[in-house]
Amino acid sequence: MSERAVVLLSGGLDSATALAIARDTGYDCYALSLSYGQRHATELAAAKRVASAIGVNEHLVLPMALDLIGGSALTDHSIRVPEKESPGIPVTYVPARNTIFLALALGWAEVLEADDLFIGVNALDYSGYPDCRPVFIEAFEQMANLATRRAVEGQRVQIHAPLMQMTKAQIIRRGITLGVDYGLTVSCYQADAEGRACGVCDSCRLRRRGFEEAGIADPTRYASG
Repeated sequence: MSERAVVLLSGGLDSATALAIARDTGYDCYALSLSYGQRHATELAAAKRVASAIGVNEHLVLPMALDLIGGSALTDHSIRVPEKESPGIPVTYVPARNTIFLALALGWAEVLEADDLFIGVNALDYSGYPDCRPVFIEAFEQMANLATRRAVEGQRVQIHAPLMQMTKAQIIRRGITLGVDYGLTVSCYQADAEGRACGVCDSCRLRRRGFEEAGIADPTRYASG
């Protein structure tokens, strides 16, 4: 019987690759997506497509109204998504998002008797978010092993961040070898209702550059063309 893993799945390029890696490693995968009040629902539609294409035992979409908290261009429509690079942590950072997401994944994992969690965070080609760093993942794993009955009773939790030290180009190449169809994914911070990317936000820039550096045709649908 295969080990179970809960995989956080946003519908973007990185989380799709993390899911494919977990699947390839031999885990029975349970995908978790969050409807957290983000600007557009197209990424959740993308998550459903990716989960179906790669294959998961179950795909759970949980509601989580982080838009009631606000504080981010991704959850507050009064804050404009920046279309140029800016110094420091950008306004697209969602306060405590990965902490909250991993906590929910941890809870579901305990119910499923799964001891492995996968998250597609990256510390090289990323936007500088504090909850994408190795020290955060290490600290959360330590906390998880103090906070759950299953861990206290001897089944240690492991947080896998297989993309952490990879460039976007390396992530794309790895995903292609695993058969990931990136045309199913949506990475844009402000994609339109049809899932077409703006092409100018930070996430779009990183994604476009990744395909260019990987030497692989970009399957992204852009609103401008």
